[in-house]
Amino acid sequence: MQLAAIEAFVTICDTGSFRAAAQRLHVSQPAVSKRLANAEARLGFALFDRVGRRVILTDAGRQFLPHARRMLAALEDGRRALDELSDRVIGHLALALSHHVAMHRMPPVLRQYVKTFPGVGLDIHFLGSEDACHAVARGHVELAIVTLPDPPIAGLDQQRVWADPMVIAVAEDHPLAQQTEVTAAQLREVPALLPEPDTQTHAIVSRAVGGHDADLTVRQHSNNLDTLKMLAEVGLGWTALPPAMLADSRLRELTLPGVTLTRALGTVRHPERHLSAAAAALLSLLNEPE
Repeated sequence: MQLAAIEAFVTICDTGSFRAAAQRLHVSQPAVSKRLANAEARLGFALFDRVGRRVILTDAGRQFLPHARRMLAALEDGRRALDELSDRVIGHLALALSHHVAMHRMPPVLRQYVKTFPGVGLDIHFLGSEDACHAVARGHVELAIVTLPDPPIAGLDQQRVWADPMVIAVAEDHPLAQQTEVTAAQLREVPALLPEPDTQTHAIVSRAVGGHDADLTVRQHSNNLDTLKMLAEVGLGWTALPPAMLADSRLRELTLPGVTLTRALGTVRHPERHLSAAAAALLSLLNEPE
C-alpha cells in the first residue's frame, strides 16, 4: 500500500471531509478520493460510509485507524532519526591510513575527532597507500588518507591536504655525510634504502636520483619510513625522509643541487558513494587551517 493512501485516510479522519483533507495535503479532492480507493482496494474493506456530505468510519476503518497512525508516526520517527544523525554525527566510519600519515599527521586530528564526535565508531585499517586506494575502489573503506598517486587512479576522487617535502639523508658517520653537496651519480654508487618499487614515494625518488630503477642499488625495501630511518641510522645506506623525521636522529641531510623531492598527502574517496556524516566531519577537520 502506498504511503500517500495511508496519509489520505488519516487526514480524512482528522479533518472530517475529503475537501478539507485535500486542502491540508495540498492536492485535489479527486486525488484524495483516488488514494483512499487505493487503500480500500488493497485492504479489501471499505473504510468510510458516505452519508450525504458526511464521511463515517466503518468498523474496518475504526480497526485500521490506530495502525495507520502508528505507521505514519514510525515514518516520522525515522525522518527525525536521520535528521539527528546528520546533526549529531554518529554511525560508523571505515578509514584507511598509510603508516606515515597515521604516525606523523593524523594523531592530533584523530584526537580532536574522537573528542568532538564520540558517537562515531572508527574502523581504522593501516595499509600501504596503493592498497588503501584499492580498498576505496572496492568499497571496503569509505575514505583513505595516504600518499596520493600521480597520476590519480581513474574513478576515484583525491584531494591534497598536505605537501610533504622529503630530503636525502645518511648516517652521521657515512662517507657522504662529510660532503656539503652530493650528486645523483654519487648516490647511484652507494646502497639505497627505499619503499617498494610500486609505490609513489619510490617513483619520486627514483625519478630524481636514478631516472630508472636499474640505475639504483637498493639494499632494502620497506614501506615503513620509520624502518628506513632506523636502517639509515645504522649506516646501511641513504634514504629519503620528511625533514621532521631527522630531528633528534643520527642522520644528516644531504644537499642535492637542483633536486626537489615532494609528495602530496591527502584523501581518496569514491565519487559515487554517498558521503556519510562521519566522513564529512573528518574531512572538515582535515581542511581546517593549521
